[in-house]
Amino acid sequence: MRKALLSGCLLAVAAALIVLLGQLFGDDLQHVALLGAALGGVIGLVPHQPALGKLAGFGIGFVLAWIGFALRAAVLPDAASGRAVAAFLVILLCVVACAVSDGRIPLWSALVGAAAIVGAYEATYTNSPSQFLSDSPTAATTILFAAGLGYLATNVLAESLPRAEGQGRPRATPDAPEQYSDTLDSVLAGETK
Repeated sequence: MRKALLSGCLLAVAAALIVLLGQLFGDDLQHVALLGAALGGVIGLVPHQPALGKLAGFGIGFVLAWIGFALRAAVLPDAASGRAVAAFLVILLCVVACAVSDGRIPLWSALVGAAAIVGAYEATYTNSPSQFLSDSPTAATTILFAAGLGYLATNVLAESLPRAEGQGRPRATPDAPEQYSDTLDSVLAGETK
């Protein structure tokens, strides 16, 4: 519980910092502060071994969704059918990439990566699809910066702080099922069972 609280507080500080940095780097960063911090926080908080697998999944989903925008801009019709084909291909390729990794890259992290670029860029793309080459790098770098700070806040910073042994609620064991076990706390804290 303490680790989850600490991680959440650090994430809140990171989100506020991202907004403040947006004053220096431009309004785009301010608009994706919460989205980026939250998605980076998810990647940092959800446990997965190997830890690099979840970062790889985020990157794979991010790049595939960005390629989906490129396909929409270059060859797919600007209609529901074009958006449907792009969405289908992005998710299918995320699934294939994660399946080929044999569990080292989780599908959830690839989907989070795809959601990051879509959340940051879809409205801009819809307003001017022909500006893909000039607008998409800005959206990509701002959301990656925000997600990176969210990840650092929840994973790197929270992990580097000392943790007292024996603190928190007791975990249930097969020998003592009556002890309290809070799965949500362990997931939020990044602990594995």
